[in-house]
Amino acid sequence: MDSIECVLNGKAVTIENSDPTTTLLDWLREQAGLTGTKEGCNEGDCGACTVLVSDLHQGAIRHRALNACILFLPQLHHKSVRTVEGVAVGERLHPVQQAMIEHHGSQCGFCTPGFIMSMVTAHATDETDYDAVLAGNLCRCTGYAAIIRAAEAAKDGALPAWLAEDSEKIRAFTPAPITGSNWIYPQSLTEFADWYLAHPKATLVAGATDVGLWVTKQFRPLEDMAFLAGLEELQQITEEKDHWRIGAGVTITELEAFLAPHFADFAAMLPRYGSRQVRNAATIGGNIANGSPIGDAPPALLALDARLELRCGDAVRTMPLEEFFIDYGKQDRQTGEFVSTVLIPKQADYLRCYKISKRFDQDISALCGCFFIEITDGCVTKARLAFGGMAGIPKRAAAAEAALTGQSWNLETIAAAQKALAQDFSPLSDMRASAEYRLQCAENLLLRCYHEITTPELATRVLEVTS
Repeated sequence: MDSIECVLNGKAVTIENSDPTTTLLDWLREQAGLTGTKEGCNEGDCGACTVLVSDLHQGAIRHRALNACILFLPQLHHKSVRTVEGVAVGERLHPVQQAMIEHHGSQCGFCTPGFIMSMVTAHATDETDYDAVLAGNLCRCTGYAAIIRAAEAAKDGALPAWLAEDSEKIRAFTPAPITGSNWIYPQSLTEFADWYLAHPKATLVAGATDVGLWVTKQFRPLEDMAFLAGLEELQQITEEKDHWRIGAGVTITELEAFLAPHFADFAAMLPRYGSRQVRNAATIGGNIANGSPIGDAPPALLALDARLELRCGDAVRTMPLEEFFIDYGKQDRQTGEFVSTVLIPKQADYLRCYKISKRFDQDISALCGCFFIEITDGCVTKARLAFGGMAGIPKRAAAAEAALTGQSWNLETIAAAQKALAQDFSPLSDMRASAEYRLQCAENLLLRCYHEITTPELATRVLEVTS
């Protein structure tokens, strides 16, 4: 079967013989005649194209705000999509729409459909942290105060009946794999592993927050493609005796919720990883497997001594995460092999994470430093320091770790570790930071970590201001 089945604004839709790289945004505007969804940045930053996507996830209906501009049509199979045209019921506006009118939340109106859909999603999920909800929506004329007032005014409005109706339609779909001329949407991990073994050069698409830009910005032609959204086996988080198993398909949003009680600093850093819409789609496996030297999750996972499971056909092998990264653009991944699981050891939370970027929200790191330092009776008994943005790969600081381990926890030890960082890294200069800035900042982060551990009452975070 090569037909994509979904629900669009309450109506069943079948999309046949589509190009798998057609984005939902382009299809809505050019094929479906729904032009309310706007194209702003076309890379998932501005939120003008936000839509509500609902699906069946681990037995429950899930509602997510997603960027239509970097969402490919096969990713919508057996899902429901609501655009700004589909949230009112007859002449009765959605509570969010009515509140936006009453609180003067729109001027030019270009960004308004995206704001509406982010707020409609929050209304459906009963989320009221509107600063977080709207961080992925850009407004340059109205300003956020009126929009947030509208969101607050709408929060107690009745849920529209179509939410339940869409949920029933989603549950009525019969799971089945679909294939096109050069793509597949597998329903089981075994099916996918066998197909990928036969098509090892295929592009793997989980959230498409990276691959989407290959199409919309780089105009790269993609041949064989595998869409992994139907593989619930890759979307599980399970607990075992001495570690947690994180499926490669777990989204950053889901990872944040899981990590919060275990590694608070790691969880606190993840909201700065793109917008809410991006984190709702992006997966931890994709963040690792693309091998970016400035991805934010790998430094934290390296500091936690995480391991990877990689699968090739029926064979599975395990390796330390640090061995996966070989050089810029090169990972230890065999032909037909893919990242299936991240293993995080159970351990006390000694992790500190620091992301340095020009903007707090939605910015790529100039560098990211994550430090796991265990201190017993005034002595450093364990030190794992990892950085992103300091080399061609995410990398541990072996010389700095050696300068810390077994030494007294004091400023002299920190100074020695700071000096050792120059042995570990020779960073590059680019548009985000100079080499000198990166090295100096990495040294300063070690000093900051020392003071935060030694005098925790003086520790500060940008969004935690007290008087």
